[in-house]
Parts: sequence; structure tokens; C-alpha cells
Amino acid sequence: MKILGIGVDIVENNRFKRNIYNKKFINKIYSETEINLSKKIKNKTNFFAKRFAAKEALLKSLGTGLSNGLSFRDISIKNNKKGQPFLIVNNKIKNIIKKKFKITKFKIFLSLSDEKKHSIAYVVLNKY
Repeated sequence: MKILGIGVDIVENNRFKRNIYNKKFINKIYSETEINLSKKIKNKTNFFAKRFAAKEALLKSLGTGLSNGLSFRDISIKNNKKGQPFLIVNNKIKNIIKKKFKITKFKIFLSLSDEKKHSIAYVVLNKY
């Protein structure tokens, strides 16, 4: 596998503490899947902070930012049965990767971590 891009982002959890009850903010940043998952989570602040960091880290790994009609809601994070986080890649993201890197087969690795004050995400985009 060849690394095409990496991205890392760290956020202060307190920035999200006051915004997690702001429906306009939540609906602008998070996918419906993430919003539904958050209903089962006790620590919503860190849940949303980690996902925001993951979205920023993915954008950094792509090197595009929020261009090409891409929005934060196009990026969604779930966890597998063992708790490992993964990115759900929609057609907009696939098309950006295909156009920029001239590939159709790729793998995105995601790592999330949080502490009391900070959450961090690390993304590696690999050619498959």
C-alpha cells in the first residue's frame, strides 16, 4: 500500500460542550447516522468532538478542504462491533479521491482518542 495522504486534528472538548444542544450546529456538521448514534452515548461532548476532529483530519489527508461541494455532513464516522472507528465514504468523497489521485481502490485508516480536555483524530489515506 502507498500512502496518499495523512491528516491529524486536535480539538478542545469545551468548544463542543456548549454546542451539542444547538440543533442548527449539530445538523450542519454531523450526519444523520452520527446524530442517531449520539442518542445512545453518555458523553456527547467527546463523541461529537472526536467526530469533528476526524472530519477535519480526513479533509487534511485529501488536501482539499471543504471544496468541490463537500460538506462536513458528507463525512460520517461509525464504530464496528469491537469499537474501532471507521469513515463512511460517500460518492462525493470517492469522486474527489478518484479525480485527485487517479485511483478507485483505496483504504482509509482512522484513529480517535480523547481525554478530559482534548480529542484527537488521525487519518491515513492509502492506495490499495
